[in-house]
Amino acid sequence: MTMSSVEFGYLQHLVRRHSGIVLEPGKEYLAESRLLPLARLEGFETIEQMIARLRLERPGGLHWKVVEAMTTKETSFFREFHTFEVLKARLLRDLLERRSSSRELNIWCAACSSGQEPYSLAMLLRHEFPELSAWKVFLLASDISAEALDRGRAGVYSQIEINRGLPARMLTRFFRKHGIDWEIDEEVRRMVDLRQINLAEPWPPLPSMDLILLRNVLVYFDHETRRSVLDQVSRRLKRDGYLLLGGAEATLRLGDEFQRVETDGATAWRLRES
Repeated sequence: MTMSSVEFGYLQHLVRRHSGIVLEPGKEYLAESRLLPLARLEGFETIEQMIARLRLERPGGLHWKVVEAMTTKETSFFREFHTFEVLKARLLRDLLERRSSSRELNIWCAACSSGQEPYSLAMLLRHEFPELSAWKVFLLASDISAEALDRGRAGVYSQIEINRGLPARMLTRFFRKHGIDWEIDEEVRRMVDLRQINLAEPWPPLPSMDLILLRNVLVYFDHETRRSVLDQVSRRLKRDGYLLLGGAEATLRLGDEFQRVETDGATAWRLRES
């Protein structure tokens, strides 16, 4: 089965309009592999039939399911481990010193998928910074996918997911066996506020952030959407806060309002001093 150029063009427009994600030409095979299970689940024999229905109906539930199916949900515990080492050794210690009088810390993990990144950060805070138990810590985690967020709220992960980057000391301290899977500690789950936020649309009211993790996200957007996201980041990030990007974004130009911070391998940025 091969998706026609017309059908793929419609899909590109649909996904770009509702999520800001750009499906590059040549990704037809990816679209087919992700949409065929959805088409059959929704009672269609082929993807073509499902797309024909989408064209006839006003944007609604099925359109959103297609968009969600096309979002990339690649994640793992302590992904790009050196980033968490930089957080532990430098960035978080710097923020704790700067916030020692207010004893408040606001962190946002954007595009968190099924929760491994914010839970990794929550475990790091619990394990390495016990003094934060007396602080007011707000750890927001967001994603466009309601399905991924539901998985994150459940906090149950397979053995394969556990094996992808989770240190043994964290498994021993913060997880318990749940059948053939592993369930993260309730105390860690309560630290994370999981919300559905579409980065390509106007953001809801949020507190000013000390640290924003927006890792391996911008590469999926076109230039216009990327600029819109960064503009909104600049209005939510505190002047002395940090923005962390992923390794895939190390060469991106962020614009004049940001300046890069040398952090021994992690891609960190701050708002440029006026």
